[in-house]
This record gives sequence, structure tokens and C-alpha cells, in this order.
Amino acid sequence: MKSLEFVKAHGIGNDFIILDGLHNSFSEFDLSSLAVCLCERHFGIGADGLILVLPSECADYRMRIINSDGSEAEMCGNGIRCFANYLYTRGLAGNFISVETLAGIKDVQVSKSQDQLLFTVNMGAPILEAVDIPVAGYVGKVINQSLNVHGVVYDITCVSMGNPHCVIFVQDKPVDEIALSDVGPKIEMHSAFPKKTNVEFVEILSKHELKVRVWERGAGITLACGTGACASVVAGVLNGYVERQATVHLPGGALYIDWRDDGDVYMTGPAKEVFVGKLNLETVCSKG
Repeated sequence: MKSLEFVKAHGIGNDFIILDGLHNSFSEFDLSSLAVCLCERHFGIGADGLILVLPSECADYRMRIINSDGSEAEMCGNGIRCFANYLYTRGLAGNFISVETLAGIKDVQVSKSQDQLLFTVNMGAPILEAVDIPVAGYVGKVINQSLNVHGVVYDITCVSMGNPHCVIFVQDKPVDEIALSDVGPKIEMHSAFPKKTNVEFVEILSKHELKVRVWERGAGITLACGTGACASVVAGVLNGYVERQATVHLPGGALYIDWRDDGDVYMTGPAKEVFVGKLNLETVCSKG
């Protein structure tokens, strides 16, 4: 494998490197190390994560996503839209795409609005029981419960959208004033979260609008998080702050979230391909 094409794409600023695993094998590479190398923003291509497009035996395609720190994510809302955009724009899939992920099979519908492709993903039903998220030291649903983080107590609501989220509603200050780079990793690594956690700080703008900042597990501060947007709306509903249909404003743009009566959460938003390039996997991450 001397030269390999890659695609750089983003979903409202949450950016990814996409590699074709349909026609290429990566079995000789350590994917964790490869992701760390390629996602490094100064010496690599630069991204929040690495996505592999793979064949599936139970869906149209299979998506693997490796975070920029080398850890593998079960699911990524912005990533799956970039994944679907890759397939759709290359004629590899139509308007309905089923995608195998570590969080189960996710269905994606492609539509067009004002010359922009939009992707609606059935993210599935939120998981709310502490044992299943998982959250240690809590029983049942973790809704507006206290968490002591290095002497500071936060009221948390925990949700899994196939990956764990800790949602904190900001009451006394704008969400932009949160020292996310300081508190984010402390909560991500907290002993209450055996598999670590994504962290969302949420400001309620109205019954149908939220403003969210995200510290992503394995990636740090990102401009957007699809599963985090879903978890924020679910948590907002559980706390009585928002309705089941809401727009989530993130630093990179907005997502529309609909927690439907059938219990599943649907996320709608764009995805954009930025550029295509070529790399040599055997030399690109060599030292020196």
C-alpha cells in the first residue's frame, strides 16, 4: 500500500479523516497509533477522529471511528453524517443507508434543502439506567444528581446514546464562560464513569433551543458533538427545561433533534467534504 486516498470532512466543525476499507486492508497497521498520528494537527493531517468505511454482514456498510487519542468510539453523530455523505456523493448508497456501528445499526436518510445535503440519523432510544450507561455509585436514572469533582459539586444528568454523556445545565452564567479545558477532563476521567464520559455544558435559550459546549471523550474540546446534542435534549426533557423537538446550537453550527413518541431520537444536520488527498501509510507516521 504505497499511496492511499483519504478524505477530510466535517459535520459542523467536528472533523474527520475518512479511509476506504472497502478496497484496502488495514490489518497490518495499529489503528490506534495510526489515528493518533494522522489526527495530529501539526505533524499529521489533523482531525478529531479517523473513520474507516468497511463492508458489513448485517447492514449496508460498517463504520469504525477512532478518536484522536487512539481510543475507539462506539458511535459518533457527526461522524456518521460524514460517513453517509462519503457514500452518497460517490454513488455507493442511495437516500436510505443502514450503518453498522459498535452502538448497533443506525439508519440514515439523505435529503436536500436549499442546495445543501442534510442527513437525518435514527440514533435509537436513549439509555438512562446508571448500570447501562455506565455510571458507578448511582442507582436507577441519574437525573439532576450531585457529582463532586475535586471539591466542586455539579448537578448532572447522565444519558447514553450508544456512548456515555454527562450533561450539566448552566444556571448562573453563560455557557461560554465555563472553563471547559479545565473541568472537562476532570469529569471525563472521574471514577463515576468506568468507561470515561463525554461532557456537555448546556445553556437553555428557550423551550426549543439550547446552547451547548462539549468536551468529547478521547478528543477534548470539539466544535460539535452529534450524540452530545441528542443527550442534551434528552436531559433537558427529563429535567423539564425543553420540549422533545429542539435546535441545539454548538460552536460549529446547529443540529435539529427530535425525540419522537416511538422513543427514538432523530438527529438532522449537514456534512461537508473539505478536500481529498493522498498519503503513504508506511512513511507518513515515521519519526525523524
